[in-house]
Amino acid sequence: MSNRDIVFGVASVIGAIRRVFFFAAIAIMPAFFVAGEAAAVDCRAYPTPGVDWSNCKKRLLMLDNSNFEGANLSGVDFSMTDLSRTNLKKSNFSKAMLVRASLAGSDATSASFERAEGYRSNLSGISASGASFVSAEMQRSNFSDADLTNVDFTKAELGRAIFYKAKLANTRFALVNLSRATFHNVDMSGPVDFTNAFLFLTRIEGVDLSKATGLEQDQIALACGDDRTQLPEGLKTPPSWPCEDE
Repeated sequence: MSNRDIVFGVASVIGAIRRVFFFAAIAIMPAFFVAGEAAAVDCRAYPTPGVDWSNCKKRLLMLDNSNFEGANLSGVDFSMTDLSRTNLKKSNFSKAMLVRASLAGSDATSASFERAEGYRSNLSGISASGASFVSAEMQRSNFSDADLTNVDFTKAELGRAIFYKAKLANTRFALVNLSRATFHNVDMSGPVDFTNAFLFLTRIEGVDLSKATGLEQDQIALACGDDRTQLPEGLKTPPSWPCEDE
């Protein structure tokens, strides 16, 4: 066999191998496109129970009266979106953006809002029994008339939040910043944990705190109460309250 024949034979083998790889690549390319398309379709999917919208952008939308029960909404940007009167049971809002969003009147029973950012959000009238707001940032949010029984707010930021007429029982505010938050007319029908909570100018005028746990005298000294404020056994009413002159 001549050198020319050997070279020709090797070239033929290499060419055959290249053709095999080429057609194999063509065969698997649709799978990549389908997978990418499926991922994109999730963000365009309609609001349905169990939908996966994780990390999607859903700003400035009208999604009221929807059903997101059991949905994965982690990392979603819901800034200024209307989610009022919506079924949010057992849904996952962890690390979601809820800035100025409205969840008013929604059912968020056992939902997770851990590490969510919800500055100035409206959660008035929400049913959130058993929900978790651990390490959430909910400054200036409105929880008026909300059912917050068995809710865990541990390490959350709740400065200037409003809890007017909220239902609190077995609620945890341990290590929470509650500076300037308002608790007027709340229903504390069960124990509420304030262990190491920051209560600087927290409005507790007329609030029955007799079932509260974890409160210390120095926390009470920072808060704004009055002669109607009822404290747990062992704590004393301060000689004066910081907000008496307002």
